[in-house]
Amino acid sequence: MNSSVSSPASAGGGIVRAIERLVHWLERVPYSLLALPLRLAVATVFWNSGTTKLANWDATLQLFEDEYKVPLLPPDIAAHLGAAIELTTPVLLVLGFLTRPAALVLLGMTTVIEVFVYPQAWPTHIQWAAMLLVLLCRGAGTVSVDYWLRRRWLSADSR
Repeated sequence: MNSSVSSPASAGGGIVRAIERLVHWLERVPYSLLALPLRLAVATVFWNSGTTKLANWDATLQLFEDEYKVPLLPPDIAAHLGAAIELTTPVLLVLGFLTRPAALVLLGMTTVIEVFVYPQAWPTHIQWAAMLLVLLCRGAGTVSVDYWLRRRWLSADSR
């Protein structure tokens, strides 16, 4: 019998072991490496929206009056609040500073957009919400101002 020819069972076992090694390797990817693209992706979406608002403020006010119609807020206040959130929270996310509060604010804004402004855009909003929920629950990771501050405070407490 030729030992260089493997049986189907041993070939399948090799594939299973290779898949197990791959899964083990993937599970060892540090969270911080995963959090960076999440932070950048969400920040980019909201930053681009905020800068678009600033580029033509008259058109922005018109949108809030005619199309967005956020409940309980006058259109001019909603426009200012929306622009302020969209221009500050992305900076916080990129820096990894106050990441959880920033994610919570953007999750609230995403909810308002989904429920009151563009309910048909839920496939996009669910993606934003998923990324924001990960950041809310797990934080920015070790490549962040949050992590650096937490380490400084914890080391100061131990003195």
